[in-house]
Amino acid sequence: MAVLDVTQKADVYETLSSLNTAFAGIVQHLQKLERTGPFKPKSAKLLSGLAQELQAEINQEFLEDLHQLELDDWNRFGKVRQAREKELADPDDVFIKAEERRKELAKQKRKKPKR
Repeated sequence: MAVLDVTQKADVYETLSSLNTAFAGIVQHLQKLERTGPFKPKSAKLLSGLAQELQAEINQEFLEDLHQLELDDWNRFGKVRQAREKELADPDDVFIKAEERRKELAKQKRKKPKR
């Protein structure tokens, strides 16, 4: 899937939401027709199930692609944040982290039972 800008991505999610709302309407209308009588209950259930199956298939297809798109965006925008954090980092943080790690390892070593 191509990279989408923020507006295009919002449009995709809005369109998918509209599709789901439309499918919910179809199912509600089928249930209403079943309650009012001219529709056989078995037919209403079958058609409702077919509509919901199609809805699930559409969702699955698009959400699979959207999931990959979101993972790609998360990775891409995460690099922007990481670059900024690196820019703001104090060079001495490396020594502070090394000391914290040394203490953590020493603590773990003390906790290990002797055999």
